[in-house]
Amino acid sequence: MAARPLVARQPNERLQALIQEAACSNAGLARRVNMCGAEHGLDLRYDKTSVARWLRGQQPRGRAPGIIAEALGRKLGRTVTIDEIGMANGKNLASGVGLQFSPTVLGAIEQVCELWRSDVGRRDFLSGTSVASSALVEPSRDWLITGADPQVARNAGARVGASDVEAVRATTDALVELDHRYGSGHVRPVVVHYLNSVVSGLLAGSYRESVGRELFAAVARLTELAGYMAVDTGQPGLAQRYYIQALRLAQAAGDRGYGGYVLAAGMSHLAASLGNPREIAQLAKAAQEGARGQVTPRAEAMFCAAEARGHALMGDARAFQTAAGRALNHLEQAGAGKDTGDDPPWIRHFDHAYLADELAHCHRDLGQADQARRQAEDAIAGHPEGRVRRRAIGMLLLATAQVQQRDVDEACATGTRALELLGTLRSNRGAEYLDDFQQRLAPYREEPVVREFGARLEVVAA
Repeated sequence: MAARPLVARQPNERLQALIQEAACSNAGLARRVNMCGAEHGLDLRYDKTSVARWLRGQQPRGRAPGIIAEALGRKLGRTVTIDEIGMANGKNLASGVGLQFSPTVLGAIEQVCELWRSDVGRRDFLSGTSVASSALVEPSRDWLITGADPQVARNAGARVGASDVEAVRATTDALVELDHRYGSGHVRPVVVHYLNSVVSGLLAGSYRESVGRELFAAVARLTELAGYMAVDTGQPGLAQRYYIQALRLAQAAGDRGYGGYVLAAGMSHLAASLGNPREIAQLAKAAQEGARGQVTPRAEAMFCAAEARGHALMGDARAFQTAAGRALNHLEQAGAGKDTGDDPPWIRHFDHAYLADELAHCHRDLGQADQARRQAEDAIAGHPEGRVRRRAIGMLLLATAQVQQRDVDEACATGTRALELLGTLRSNRGAEYLDDFQQRLAPYREEPVVREFGARLEVVAA
């Protein structure tokens, strides 16, 4: 049998130059890498022989390149990229962009900026519909076990100040309002171009520690919004990449509460839309555990509601009831109003109407039509006029409950109201709810009111 050809490795001259610049021995670098890895929860056992192999061109696996870059950066007193140490090794290949929970702040910046560049460039790999459950759950585990980043300050590039951070926040608020009113199909391109053209420059700038933390918090929120918009434009494979990076940015911000929100409001709901109920509950529980003691009752209510969704989809009525009860209790502690003053901006929207919306989904999935109808009615009554997409979805939830009650005439009337709202939106989520409602009407397709509703749909589609 012929021997396999050997793959010739090229000496890693970039790493050699940096080791010389840092005046560091091979054994000294190995020791620093092991210590740095321990801070990230990794049991690394490199020695001088390991470093010699790297210098000969061997590529260490997993998170090691980022740890090596961070260790050298600390010795040099500046940021060092994995490209500088000659270990990028295809990191920016299309298939992996945005899927890594980077072990270093610098790596996180590189990862998210590459995601934005790729998205603006409309690379086909980003729009794939395949979402692996592990790609959602594994980053949550990294987030749970990873300690806070020791520092995020940078001393390279243009100076970034508090006013720049406030501009990102204000832009995000405006984009959220537009998204609620018109749907992500109108707004997502604006968000992605803003991230790529403006926000990437801020992350690469120079900022002191306090400004840096606030900057990462603001960018995490906008990145999570871009993830939701990917869901709403029918791109779940892209959404998971944005959610993973939003989670990592929240870690850099030192905001465990917002990290939990990304898990429960972003990743968990993505798992729900893909029909992965076990992952829904896992992600929501990870949010509760990882943010324990660091969030307000309103955020706790949202985390528990997300867990309830998972149990309901699995058909576990008892576990659902327990989680839903905790959600109701937490929201009662917070007050059913929109803002008590103690809540961070990212959770202030979660009021009684949002919780009722979540519970309507749960009762629908459990086949509890009466309860689903009551909760959907409460949600519609509580959502303000500006929440157009949410109101349309609430109406379709109500119409679905009415079908489950065999009240087909009223269901079609409610569906017609939803259709009118959907006509003002560009929302894939709204279209999916409408498709689900149509399927539930199928057993009654011969009834005049259902035929009339179908004819109206055809006119709208045309």
